[in-house]
Amino acid sequence: MNLSPEDIRWIFVYVFVLVVSVAFHEFGHAFVAYWLGDDTPKRQGRVTLNPIAHIDPIGTLLLPLAGSVYGAASHHGGGGFGWGKPVQHQPRNYTRRISMGVGRIMVSFAGPAMNVVLAVLITVMHAVLDWQGIVSPGSEVSRIFEFAVATNFILFFFNLIPVPPLDGGHIAEYFVPYRHRDKWDHVAKYGMFIVLAVAMIPQLAQVFLAPAMFCAEHLYGLFGMAWR
Repeated sequence: MNLSPEDIRWIFVYVFVLVVSVAFHEFGHAFVAYWLGDDTPKRQGRVTLNPIAHIDPIGTLLLPLAGSVYGAASHHGGGGFGWGKPVQHQPRNYTRRISMGVGRIMVSFAGPAMNVVLAVLITVMHAVLDWQGIVSPGSEVSRIFEFAVATNFILFFFNLIPVPPLDGGHIAEYFVPYRHRDKWDHVAKYGMFIVLAVAMIPQLAQVFLAPAMFCAEHLYGLFGMAWR
């Protein structure tokens, strides 16, 4: 395995960006659950942006690191995929002003929504630094900002794919009629295999890659900046 210094640098950039993005994502779940009246995330120390509280050793560190090393060594690029430590919450503790089903949708959607928030914040920061002449278009710092924005939009669309155990799967479950729940539960057993296929087969990955790149490009356009 022959990795250049640039390869190693980008491997650490990818893992760092993923760790921060996962922290924002899981914080979104925890904050909304707590806001709805469930103190479980608060008691477990999850209502925080501290990445340490949300890191899953395998999903947030080992697999992304291994995927990044493989991608760099094989010249295929990419860093695989990863996940954070799931936020535990108890829907029965939610405020009675909304149903448990609606509460679950709000909590599930909050994670991906926070990735969009982070993408916007990073873009604003990049735009300010660009306007001040601190970073220049095409520089390595600009590439890192762009990469972070793209990563968060990818996480947004990937997590909203309506397949368990993704957030989109939890949202879709609410709309499945009770008479079809048995079929849904049967499909859910194979959810992880479907997720792996979508993440690793390039043709299927376009389901979330294409809209992610579209959003990143147009977000940069709002600030008068060229994408890549």
